[in-house]
Amino acid sequence: MKPYVIINAAMSADGKISTPLRQQTKISVADDFTRVDALRAESDAVLVGIGTVKTDDPSLRLKSEELAEARIKAGKTAHPMRVVVDSNAEMPLDSDMFKKGLGEVVIVVSRKAPEDKIAALSEKTTVIKAGDSRVDLSEMLEKLGEMGVKQLMVEGGSTILWSFMSQRLFDEIRIYVGALIIGGKTSPTFADGEGFTEVDEFPRLTLKNAERIDDGILLTWLKKE
Repeated sequence: MKPYVIINAAMSADGKISTPLRQQTKISVADDFTRVDALRAESDAVLVGIGTVKTDDPSLRLKSEELAEARIKAGKTAHPMRVVVDSNAEMPLDSDMFKKGLGEVVIVVSRKAPEDKIAALSEKTTVIKAGDSRVDLSEMLEKLGEMGVKQLMVEGGSTILWSFMSQRLFDEIRIYVGALIIGGKTSPTFADGEGFTEVDEFPRLTLKNAERIDDGILLTWLKKE
């Protein structure tokens, strides 16, 4: 069974997730960072794309020791599994993900990824194959489900978010809209990618909740079937 997929992101009031230089940009406030940490803690796995790893080098570990301890008491690992979508096996071997946190790291590659790179990564962590020339997200979800992942949190970046949304491979979207303007026609948005050209292609959403956090707002949508 495929995991329940929650897409989580933060964007500016004008829909941008970082600057035109694609630098890591602080959009969320302290209370929203706490919310994100709690969502990570309740999830079985947290996923990002290789682009995010190369740009931000995230550890994806829990910041709160209390949340980590609560997971242990519940019979789980201290940190959720961390998943990287990496079609060509380009994951840096010195990534923070290999240095910080106690959760399992899973690298998902395509079957055309170089075998020498796969072998090097396999010495560090778990590598699974899904898809021929690029990672097949649907096949990946099936395999993660077989590994015991019931809830998957997808954190980005924009290309990965677009892939999940365009293929309707999500159940829920949570977006924190921060009280700031970034601007820039080349700034990445919440959903980059090719975009849809026909109205009937647009994924439709149902608003579940809207919650004010500081001067921003957290919007929660469910996928409309």
